[in-house]
Amino acid sequence: MEKDQIFILEDRGVLFITGKDTENFLQNIVTNDITKVSENFSCFASLLSPQGKYLFDFIIIKHKTGFLIDCEKKQADKLLERLNFYKLQSQIEVLNLSNEFVVAVLSKEKFLTLNGAKDMEGKTLKFLDSPIFLDPRTTFLGGRLIINLEKLDKSVSSLQLKSEDPKNYYKLSHKLGVPQINTERLQDKIFGIECNFEELNGIDFKKGCYVGQENTSRMKLRKKVRRRLVPINKNEKINIDSEISFNGKKVGKVLIDTPFPFALIKLFDPDFSEFSSQELLADNQKIKLIKPSFLSS
Repeated sequence: MEKDQIFILEDRGVLFITGKDTENFLQNIVTNDITKVSENFSCFASLLSPQGKYLFDFIIIKHKTGFLIDCEKKQADKLLERLNFYKLQSQIEVLNLSNEFVVAVLSKEKFLTLNGAKDMEGKTLKFLDSPIFLDPRTTFLGGRLIINLEKLDKSVSSLQLKSEDPKNYYKLSHKLGVPQINTERLQDKIFGIECNFEELNGIDFKKGCYVGQENTSRMKLRKKVRRRLVPINKNEKINIDSEISFNGKKVGKVLIDTPFPFALIKLFDPDFSEFSSQELLADNQKIKLIKPSFLSS
């Protein structure tokens, strides 16, 4: 990611949650501690099933009287529906602003030139009265700007940036082990903690209860995280749910096939040293794992 580049992520959606019960409402259902979110800090979080399985992941940003939710655009309506399911008597309102706001990504180097910027995950500033922040999952994913479409061109010009193909950004995200496209293919197939959400700063084990907290905490306490979501390299088309084998032994399954594939891989030891650098087989073709840097080596 070059300093003068900006990536307009048209496949990201934006929800807005407001109302006097908003903070308590989110605190009771998502995996991270919402009380940490402020005008100066944004967080990554997820919404799990009661069993602790993955449903949605998103970034939460404080904005005016409520919170913006940066999520995959094609999942926005379903996420809104799920939030309303948990609403009950809470005095909140959830709006889908995906047609009014846009998410853009700029380099960490460019973000750090802004007044008040710091090199820390989630650090948040204001730019043209809109939130701009370092990605709370990893600073290697750069800064993110959530801004009204009407202000987008002015923002790009003010920052002296050149719009580039977002595919290059998603290639980086894939290499870093952060799935952002076709995440619905993970739903109910993998535990949230197996998605590396702890390593990506998406789970707070010190906060109170949330949906799926019991199984998530139990797996952490008993060290039962025996599988991991890992990006894979392939040369040809590969099918969802294809089994992955190593030396004739099943070691995983493809969960996201395209455009940036991910697989759920069994752990034989914490750093995959048994086969992380070896060729594996899936659909009779050779594939390789890409071990994210946040998994110990």
